[in-house]
Amino acid sequence: MGPLTLDYSQFQTVYNTLSFALASMLATTIFLLAVQGRVLPRYRQAVVVSAIVTLIAAYHYWRIFESFSGSYVAVDAGDPATAMNAMSYVLVNGEGFNEGYRYVDWLLTVPLLLFEAIAVLALPQAVRKSLMLKLIPASVLMIVLGYPGEIAVDTAPKAIWGALSTIPFLYILYVLFVELTKATKTQPGQVAKDINGLRWLLLATWGVYPISYMFPMFGIDGADSFVWRQVGYSLADVLAKCLFGLLIYKIAREKSSVDSPEFKENEMKEAPSSV
Repeated sequence: MGPLTLDYSQFQTVYNTLSFALASMLATTIFLLAVQGRVLPRYRQAVVVSAIVTLIAAYHYWRIFESFSGSYVAVDAGDPATAMNAMSYVLVNGEGFNEGYRYVDWLLTVPLLLFEAIAVLALPQAVRKSLMLKLIPASVLMIVLGYPGEIAVDTAPKAIWGALSTIPFLYILYVLFVELTKATKTQPGQVAKDINGLRWLLLATWGVYPISYMFPMFGIDGADSFVWRQVGYSLADVLAKCLFGLLIYKIAREKSSVDSPEFKENEMKEAPSSV
């Protein structure tokens, strides 16, 4: 099998998607750090952790972007009139792009995502500890088991490792949709709705990863598989980290308003008119 070759549109699709993801992570980090003081102190930890998640992701997307840009070299189409659209990009030595950055990122950020979702609820310590001890080890196991399948060439080992990685994934969903529901019955109405939105957001975005993972099993291979996998992973990351972090901030604001009427009154005040 020769080096992977992308056409001009495929190269630009991946290049621009990675750039978009990097910009989204950086912008969300700056925003969350700037507004973390606008929630009560007991909820700031969750907002700051959300910013740490997007900062870690921004760093890894910068590494992924640099790896992708440096790993592919343009091949002259030969015809100056159609050189740009007919240009191809060849992977240097067939092994220059480092896909491992994504898994290092997920190994750090996925447990933190679950941590911030629990931290923002300010649950009793025993309940919080119990949920953490179930969710965080399971999330690490899910990522660790998925990586061998990601780098596998043959379908059989990819399917085996994918199936093994699905076991902790299903357990995480059970904890989020069953045990967390029991622990959050006393949450205010709008907060309860947002918590439900967080869970469905995780399910929807995390569901993209196994689909992208299994592209070769669906007969989508080569350059098409590579491009769709990078696009799928990147867009899912933006939703699972940036949008998730903004929802965490929204919940922190809502809980701050419920806990402190004074906070709510101060935050709802309109700025004095300059007229």
